[in-house]
Amino acid sequence: MTDARLPGDAAQFALITEPYRRELQVHCYRMLANYDDAQDMTQETYLRAWNKRESFKGHAALRTWLYRIATNACLDFLDKRNDRIPVPAELPGAGSDVHYLQPYPDRMLPEDPLESVVARETIELAFIVAVQHLPPRQRAVFIVRDVLGWPASTAAETLDLTVPSVTSALQRARVTIREQLPGRRLDWRSPATHDLSEAERGVVRSYMDAHERNDLDGLAALLRDDLRFTMLPDPGTLVVGAKDAVDGWVSGGLFQRGYDDWRCIATTVNRMPTAALYRRAPGDPEHRLFTIAVLRIADGEIAELTGFDAADKPWLGLPATL
Repeated sequence: MTDARLPGDAAQFALITEPYRRELQVHCYRMLANYDDAQDMTQETYLRAWNKRESFKGHAALRTWLYRIATNACLDFLDKRNDRIPVPAELPGAGSDVHYLQPYPDRMLPEDPLESVVARETIELAFIVAVQHLPPRQRAVFIVRDVLGWPASTAAETLDLTVPSVTSALQRARVTIREQLPGRRLDWRSPATHDLSEAERGVVRSYMDAHERNDLDGLAALLRDDLRFTMLPDPGTLVVGAKDAVDGWVSGGLFQRGYDDWRCIATTVNRMPTAALYRRAPGDPEHRLFTIAVLRIADGEIAELTGFDAADKPWLGLPATL
């Protein structure tokens, strides 16, 4: 293709570009770790694309052109988000470092995804958090090179860098990612599973059952001794034993009067097993959405539990009451 200009008609422009919206939003989410911000920057991408439509000559694929715009929109946004930069990475993999982290609803992922766009390992919370420890431009290099699989020359052109600069930034990024994700495979572009295993589903069912029955021993039995627990947006990632975790929840008021009538439903966010927890307060006829617990399950036990306040996140697609 040598010249394939975009139409000046808004409806025709939307028809051509809208099929890329969901994957562009995933890209923005990887850059920003926040669903609301990713939505905003996706919208900004389309606004910029419309305003720059005459610059598209068809020399690059439309998808690549849109990704370039999205990447630079995110970088511009990050230049202004200095009040939310995570603390230095002395705490590898700690979700609380990224206090602006939000879950990503699986229902908003592309329906026919490319592996490089939404492979499970590149949308899980640990990966999203690890990427946030990279400086913004290095983060962009890592995502377009190692996740999307772009050649160095395309990454350099997109980010206004030289190819040697891209290569150097990628090498530094890989070192940081290895530090943040020890023991994880780092070949992000090879096929990865999307679906939960039956073992994961079974652990979620057991977790929900124990929660609904206020079965503290049952909950403790599901947790690994080196459990990592985070409740966002509150600060603090704790590495605690199973008993200490449950005792902490109880001392914080859970499973006490007013917080002891639960119903749960299973869902997924970030392609991770998740329990949506509904609480019924005394005198309330309904159980109301309270939190979601996003779980990383290893060898039949819960290794990480990240809790999010869910009441203000209608985009999760969960019923408000049960």
